[in-house]
Amino acid sequence: MDIGVFIPINNNGWIISATSPQYMPSFELNKQVVQKAEGYGLDFALSMIKLHGFGGKTGFWDHGLESFTLMAGLAAVTSRIRLFASTAVLTIPPAIVARMAVTIDSISGGRFGVNIVSGWHKVEYSQMGLWPGDQHFGRRYDYSTEYVRIMRELWETGRSDLKGEFFQMEDCRLSPPPSAPIRLVSAGQSDRGMEFAAQYCDYNFALGEGVNEPQKCIDVPRRMLAQAERTGRDVGSYILYMVIAEETDEAALAKWDLYNRGADREALAHLLGHAANDVNTEATSMAAAIQRSSSPINFNMGTLVGSYANVARMLDEAAAMPGVKGLMLTFDEFLTGMDKFGQRIQPLMRCRSHVRLAA
Repeated sequence: MDIGVFIPINNNGWIISATSPQYMPSFELNKQVVQKAEGYGLDFALSMIKLHGFGGKTGFWDHGLESFTLMAGLAAVTSRIRLFASTAVLTIPPAIVARMAVTIDSISGGRFGVNIVSGWHKVEYSQMGLWPGDQHFGRRYDYSTEYVRIMRELWETGRSDLKGEFFQMEDCRLSPPPSAPIRLVSAGQSDRGMEFAAQYCDYNFALGEGVNEPQKCIDVPRRMLAQAERTGRDVGSYILYMVIAEETDEAALAKWDLYNRGADREALAHLLGHAANDVNTEATSMAAAIQRSSSPINFNMGTLVGSYANVARMLDEAAAMPGVKGLMLTFDEFLTGMDKFGQRIQPLMRCRSHVRLAA
C-alpha cells in the first residue's frame, strides 16, 4: 500500500479557516515536508497547480508556487521518493510539458510523474485570457486526451504528428527520451473522468468522504476498477484523506471543532460559487462533491480525526477497500503532522508493516 503526501504548495494547506494553522508556501517548507516524508519511508509526494485563490479574510490560496519548478528543486534534494507535478492543460502546450518532465526525470533519476489537471475553476484561466468558453466544462477530458496522447508519443517515439480537434502537431520532436516511464495520474471523480484515467493514466486520485468514515467512499475505487476492467489496464485509486491526530481522541476532536468554528465563510462562498459554474458536472464529480458538503472547510475530503491508534486503524480500513493502491495524506500542520505520522501512526498500521520491518 503506497502512502504519499499532498504537499502545501499554496498557503494554509487544505483548511479554509481562520483558526487553523496559518502559513505561507515556500521552497524551504516543502523541502522539509518532502524530506521528512522520504525519511519516514513514504512513497510519493504530489504538488497541485492552483492559479487563483478564494480570498476571504484568510486569503485562502491567494499565495502559491508553481508545480514543475518546485518539483525540480525537490528532485535535487531527495533520492528515493517519487515526485509528481501538476499541469493545468489550458496553460502550457503538451510538447513543452513533455520536455519539462524529461528534464525533471533527469534530475530525479527516473522518479518523476505528471498529474493531469483538466480545469474546473474558470477564473484561474479567464484571468489570463486562456478560458476557451464554458463548453470546456463538458469537453475538458476530450482536450486532455489529445494532450496526453501527444506527450506519450513524444516520450515513447521522440516524435508526434497528431492531428486532432485541439492540437495540430507537425513533426514535433523530443530528445533525449526519459530514463524511465513517466507515470501519469489524474483526479477523476466523475464517470467521464474515470474513463479518461482508465485509458491514459497509471493512477487516479479521488477524494475520501466524511469524518471518521474511512470507507464511506468505497464506491469510488469500485467505479474506477470497473472502468479499468473495460480497458484491460491496471489502474488503481489513490484516495485523499486529511489527518488530524493527537494523543487522545478528545484532543484531536477539539482541534477539528476549533477549525470548523473559524471557517472563512467568504472564501467558502467563493469556492462553492465557482464549483457551481460547472453546469455539465456529474453527480459524482469533484465540483458536485464540494457543493453538497455540509462541512466544506477542507473541500469535503475524507477526514480522520482522533488518537494515533485510531487514525492508524482507520487508515488500514481505507487501504482495505477494493481497488485502492495508495493513500494520499494532508495534515492540518504539515511539519508536525509528518512527524506524528512517521513516528506514531505508521508504526501501528498493518498495511505499512513492510516499512516497519525495513526500519
